[in-house]
Amino acid sequence: MTGSLSLSKGPDPLWRGRALAVLGILLCAFSLRSAVASLSPVIDHIAADFPLSSAVLGIIGTLPPVCFALFGLLTPILEQRLGVERLTVVALVAIAAGLLLRGVAGESLGLLAATALVFAGVGMGNILLPPLVKKYFPDRLGLMMTLYTTAMAVSTFVPPLIAVPVADAAGWRFSLAMWGAFAVAGIVPWLLMLARSKDATAPPPESADGVDGTENLPASGADFSVTGPIATSPANRSRFARLARIPLAWALAMTFGTSATMAYVAFAWLPAIVMDVSGVTPAAAGLLLSLFAFIGLPASMVVPMLVVRFQATRPLFLVGTVGGGTGILGLLFAPDPAIVWLWVVLYGLVGLLFPLSLVLISIRARTSESAVLLSSFVQSVGYTMAAVFPFLVGVLHDAAEGWTLPLIVIVVVLVAAIPAGMMSGRRVTVEQEWERRHGKW
Repeated sequence: MTGSLSLSKGPDPLWRGRALAVLGILLCAFSLRSAVASLSPVIDHIAADFPLSSAVLGIIGTLPPVCFALFGLLTPILEQRLGVERLTVVALVAIAAGLLLRGVAGESLGLLAATALVFAGVGMGNILLPPLVKKYFPDRLGLMMTLYTTAMAVSTFVPPLIAVPVADAAGWRFSLAMWGAFAVAGIVPWLLMLARSKDATAPPPESADGVDGTENLPASGADFSVTGPIATSPANRSRFARLARIPLAWALAMTFGTSATMAYVAFAWLPAIVMDVSGVTPAAAGLLLSLFAFIGLPASMVVPMLVVRFQATRPLFLVGTVGGGTGILGLLFAPDPAIVWLWVVLYGLVGLLFPLSLVLISIRARTSESAVLLSSFVQSVGYTMAAVFPFLVGVLHDAAEGWTLPLIVIVVVLVAAIPAGMMSGRRVTVEQEWERRHGKW
């Protein structure tokens, strides 16, 4: 690698020697959410061709967090053997294949199996993206996290908007399968880098402290070629077990888990809640759910930069949790149809927590190898929470015969998460936490 370490010239341009990595990360990010968001809008079209039992629909509804938690645990093991880039290719192949198979499914079990394959790939991709950003863009963490979380936010609300019109015009099979094109396109940059890796120089060095991505950056003009040795060094399995003994790792997991829980509770129950407590129509309830999801777009644009540049973790976490709790309390105590949109917008502020959690995974690990382990730990714990709470909300609703108890429980979860958010704001890495408590990492 050429060039010396210096702070005077600042980081290199984003595209210099890293164009393939930018494209690969953004296309992968888009594929993760579009793969999930493109199915539910066309369920009625599918049911017109073959029966979908309540059991099958229930399994499909719970598959995302379950698969994300399971493959969150498996990903570090697979990454040890393949390297983070090769495993990214595997994840994208699984997503593309699953989406195409979902489009040709002839019965409910085939649809279920294809959907499980999709979510297996998404589960791996969820874990791999923060370490990829950490590895190739240690000098541009804020910008790249902004770009890729924005891509995820766009791919959350775009598929529901166009899935039904496309299904009406070209059939539900095309509407489902067409999203595989983004996953296929995302494979290409990583394959090109793998093909060029034998003769290339090494990727950029990690940020030395891993806290805010600004210390010890390569000088402008340094070789940022991403076609160097691609496979990461094997992750130490014992280090994954160590994370369970680090309070910071649990704080990050609770922060992410709160984000995932609020999102899955909203997508499972928010339309029913606003219809029951405010008396809005089903069409209006659908629009309110889209409004909730849309809040994630501006959040994705501003949160990573605010965290990396201004260390604004704690204020952002408080805005998300307090705003979300206020929105839920508004639905509970002032469910006037004229202002229900305000409560949904406030509840939507929990969308700040998702990009916040992802950028914290990158900056609370010293190296990309540690980021793989931390990403796996955080997301596995978080998605386990997300798999439990939507079911719990339904049980509480049935037991209490209303939404008062479930809504209070949601507020309690948000309040209980505040200490974890405050701990996540400490500017240290998990390695530093371990070394302070137990010695060498």
